[in-house]
Amino acid sequence: MNYFSSNFKLGILGGGQLGKMLLNDTRKFDIYTCVLDSSNEAPCKIASNEFHLGDLMDYDAVYNFGKQVDVLTIEIENVNVDALEALEKEGIKVYPASKTLRTIQNKATQKLFYVDNHLPTAPFSRFSYTSEINEAINNGSLTMPFVWKCAQFGYDGTGVKIVKTLQDLEDLPNVECIAETLVPFKNELAVIVIRNASGDIKTFPVVEMEFHPEANQVEYVICPARISKEVAKKATEAALKTSKAFNHVGLLAVEMFQTQNDDILINEVAPRPHNSGHQTIEASYTSQFEQHLRAILDLPLGRTDNKVGGVMVNLVGAEGYTGNVVYKNIENIMKMDGVTPHIYGKKQTRPFRKMGHVTIVNEDLNEARKIAEDVKKSIKVISE
Repeated sequence: MNYFSSNFKLGILGGGQLGKMLLNDTRKFDIYTCVLDSSNEAPCKIASNEFHLGDLMDYDAVYNFGKQVDVLTIEIENVNVDALEALEKEGIKVYPASKTLRTIQNKATQKLFYVDNHLPTAPFSRFSYTSEINEAINNGSLTMPFVWKCAQFGYDGTGVKIVKTLQDLEDLPNVECIAETLVPFKNELAVIVIRNASGDIKTFPVVEMEFHPEANQVEYVICPARISKEVAKKATEAALKTSKAFNHVGLLAVEMFQTQNDDILINEVAPRPHNSGHQTIEASYTSQFEQHLRAILDLPLGRTDNKVGGVMVNLVGAEGYTGNVVYKNIENIMKMDGVTPHIYGKKQTRPFRKMGHVTIVNEDLNEARKIAEDVKKSIKVISE
């Protein structure tokens, strides 16, 4: 099929920043792109060929949108899977497949998938409601501390809490959830696996992630990870085994823990472009976004190695500020060598909302990390 400067239509469910960055590459290749999102202020609106307004969880909205395109992909997991399943039966190519999304949308189902496929993951207990956890603690079947995770609709640090005392449970929503053993880890790592429809597979280098202690969001992504070759090999092998189990097409970002004993435990996966791959735009031969396009269109996959060491800094809304966004001191960081800001196009900021990211490239990875610290201290995402 001719995808370039043709009548082919690619559909994207979700119009956020991941979609916006994906559209940079569809425009580069002149691929006609349609986007569905529930917000008229979605970042993708100005860059897509067609923008459709609709609820991603509504069956009819997703189904009717999908009928108008040749290949359908996502930039967010929270979409109506029943509609995707119906579209697949009617011959629309959907990547990732509805089966993959159905498993991943629910953290309890996702964890059971790891167990069933002999993939290493932290021990956990599953609960229909958070209120059941007290009884489990009282009868001794669950001990603190543990990590509470809501089964569905958590994102960017929401829906996750470390529970150390019974008081920590009091303000949690009474929803389906899991209680996961708190892993004492050395590092949080991630590997992005790319697989096209023909079965060709490549992986990006292992990255190291540093998290904000309060928001539970990634603050820095460091590539390549500052780990031994042996640990990097273990992490890559675990990611490839996970990819094989899902049999996915497109990108699969596999987040992992490196334990104190250098074992690898799978935390979560995302079948789409991911925060842990943003630095690939500047630091890699082929960005994660271009690789996703190549994979879902069954084109040859690009090089995945780094041209240079890269560190990504997330730009999130500062605490205490809500309203029309202002990027304070952005001119100062743009004076720094190897620094590239990406602004997502969200007009309204609020505390910890992802508003953009900055990539720092440098031949010396430790120097890149130092500059990243300076960037983090310099720029502030505030409101008018």
